[in-house]
Amino acid sequence: MIRINIPANHVGLMIQEGQVRRVMTAGKYWIWPLEVYHLYNMDEKFLPSEPLTVLQQNEELAAKLNFVDIADHELGIVYKDGNYHELLKPGRYAYWKGAALFTFVKADLRSCEMVDIDPALLEKGVLTPFVRMYTLSTFEKGLLLINGVVIRPLSAGNHYFWKNNDVISVMKADTRQLSTDINGQEVLTRDKAQLRINFTVQYRIVDLQKALLENNECERQLYLQMQLILRELVGKSTFDELMENKDSIAAEAHAKAVESAEKLGITVTSLGMKDIILPGDIKDIMNQVLVAEKRAQANVIMRREETASTRSLLNTAKLMEDNAMLFKLKEMEYVEKIAEKIHTITLSGGSQVVDQLKQLFVK
Repeated sequence: MIRINIPANHVGLMIQEGQVRRVMTAGKYWIWPLEVYHLYNMDEKFLPSEPLTVLQQNEELAAKLNFVDIADHELGIVYKDGNYHELLKPGRYAYWKGAALFTFVKADLRSCEMVDIDPALLEKGVLTPFVRMYTLSTFEKGLLLINGVVIRPLSAGNHYFWKNNDVISVMKADTRQLSTDINGQEVLTRDKAQLRINFTVQYRIVDLQKALLENNECERQLYLQMQLILRELVGKSTFDELMENKDSIAAEAHAKAVESAEKLGITVTSLGMKDIILPGDIKDIMNQVLVAEKRAQANVIMRREETASTRSLLNTAKLMEDNAMLFKLKEMEYVEKIAEKIHTITLSGGSQVVDQLKQLFVK
């Protein structure tokens, strides 16, 4: 006889001809020299050399084990003492009922949606071979489609789905305020003036169902609608009305754009004209009109100033007529102005010229 020792938290199994003959827990035992036994740690998964379906027929052994069956459409997640331990693929498994506490979570892979799955396992990449991941940025929103059917909206972040035969697609849209420039639009006014207009539109996608599913290329459709609205409003205005009422026309265009874009799941926040480009001949005519207007304004100003100057001279003459001293002062003022312009004086008329000059300063 041979004396053996089974350590604590271990189990010894004596198996003969595929049958469990003896189950030995912690303690000391006597066995025959030719008898073979297998020692198992109860903190680990039970991995016998014989099929479990045969060994579990032993009631004493079965009472010490937890059996877990994972179907073909399932994935098993094993936790040991509350921490992730391992993944189980389809099959039958057994774990000891020992000091370690084993718990199990089964995931049904027939459904794409992940239920009761620890997010930490997804972040660590433990389930990476079995999942599909879709990422939406902080400024994006999306729609989840499974086999072509809309299931639910998706917010920003990482979204995980089981890999199976279902076809998954995620449609997403940028929900920030966006802008588009509509440049070089050649439009005829009501009086047949051909203009080229540039304007800009700021908008935001608010209804994903309409923007992504009910309308194809919603942003392109918005661009076309803005073109039509611009042509309609400019086409019913004359050139002069357009130049004078740009702000009111832009406001009317904005109101029409809001109503039209709502059907696309888009809200238009602002719309405005940037430039109105005139053809060369109209530009020359406008320049001529502007020059003529400025000249007319200059003439009016000159006439106004001449009238004021004449009125001032008339008032001065009346004052000098009534006051000889004032007249004399005015003469001296002009003589002084003349003297400022003269550097040298040459006299060639005798004393008469000097006498005449003296008379200017004699009362």
